[in-house]
Amino acid sequence: MEAEIHRLDDRGSGQAVIWRENEHGNLRKLKLTIPQTLPGEKVDVTVAKPEKRRWKAMPNEILEVHPERTAPPCPHFEKCGGCVWQHWQYEGQLKQKTNHVKEAIEAQGFDPNLVLDTIGMDDPWHYRNKMEFTFAPDGSLGLHEQGNFRKVISLETCLIAGKEMVEAAMEVAEWTKSHQLSGYNKDLHDGLLRHLMVRQSFATGEMMLAVFATEAPADHLKEAADDLVQRITLKFPQVKSLLWLENTDWADRTQSEKSHVLAGRDFIYDEMDGYRFRLWFDTFFQTNPTQAQKLVDLAVEMGQPKKTEKMIDLFCGVGTFSLPFANRVAELAGIEIVETSIESAKRNAADNGIDNTTFLAKDARKGIDQVLESFGIPELLLLDPPRSGAGGKVMRRIGRAKPERIVYVSCNPDTFAVDIKELEQFGYTLQVVQPVDLFPHTVHVEAVALLVLND
Repeated sequence: MEAEIHRLDDRGSGQAVIWRENEHGNLRKLKLTIPQTLPGEKVDVTVAKPEKRRWKAMPNEILEVHPERTAPPCPHFEKCGGCVWQHWQYEGQLKQKTNHVKEAIEAQGFDPNLVLDTIGMDDPWHYRNKMEFTFAPDGSLGLHEQGNFRKVISLETCLIAGKEMVEAAMEVAEWTKSHQLSGYNKDLHDGLLRHLMVRQSFATGEMMLAVFATEAPADHLKEAADDLVQRITLKFPQVKSLLWLENTDWADRTQSEKSHVLAGRDFIYDEMDGYRFRLWFDTFFQTNPTQAQKLVDLAVEMGQPKKTEKMIDLFCGVGTFSLPFANRVAELAGIEIVETSIESAKRNAADNGIDNTTFLAKDARKGIDQVLESFGIPELLLLDPPRSGAGGKVMRRIGRAKPERIVYVSCNPDTFAVDIKELEQFGYTLQVVQPVDLFPHTVHVEAVALLVLND
């Protein structure tokens, strides 16, 4: 069939609609999802079962090419699920992300002109400071196939991860082969190696390698574990944390029931905005340090913190925003449901000589009530919720508290727009939205927005 791409879905794949006659002569709609295509392109596509109402297929041929189409530089692009837009010139990606944010807030009744152009990267490659690779049952190392979490694409390179991180991951892949170690089979729930996490501070250079396995590195695995230590410490002196983490749970997540430090310590040091952070294997920290710094700068610029003011940092994590703001306000209270993150935030504040912070391990709604009772009404509130958003109850609680200024850091334009709509009834006006591209060649976009309480 020949199809024209009229839009992209939330996974970055092209969408097309074809009207055709069924056996009774009635028109039926067939909705097509065609990855690696761009809006306006005409493509040739094969539909094995045209009687279906929906179908997903790769294009056989691009008949009319988008002017911003480019050759993807990664040899794994067509199969690997790590990126979806390497075939799109970077400026086109940025325009799409700006439009996504505009459409999201316009759908909630806000003026799309409040959205500025997305801030991109000068060099949108090798930007990630953390990657989670997966072992296939045969022991090969890679990333999941696009749309198929059962299949792992063995990798020779990765153009979005830091170069040294990729080199270290490839060394682990060689180590796996040399010892003929099995990977984990998700269907049979057997096999040894599950994931490899690599994270590196672009500021300090320190690197962490964490191997997730179903057994401890003892007995018959001791020789292999000792060889891994020798290989890594010899070739990668920047690895300051080499971990073996036991994970026997059926869930396909990088989690640990027992940790073994093979070499170095169980954390690495990173820096942002001049502040030092300790990162463990399960610490959430922005994965694009260059653009994360821009998020912090924008939040400070919009929030205009003053030394006479109090501030609440909701969903504070390990203090990524808390520490830069704490030095600019009188008092800061951080709220985060993950207890280990709160412990890290306290430790990070102490490491940086910051003593005007209070951190509370509570869910956002209960935590904000507790802080407001003991802390009082802050002039400034910042929130950086997960992709699911803060939710109506939390936003209405913020609205009733009436801080003068609210800075919302978003990683999902759609939930962001729904959240801020809740604040209108409490007298807040959206002033500006600045999208920032933290994940080039993917559909994801972050944004920083300012809302001000009307006089």
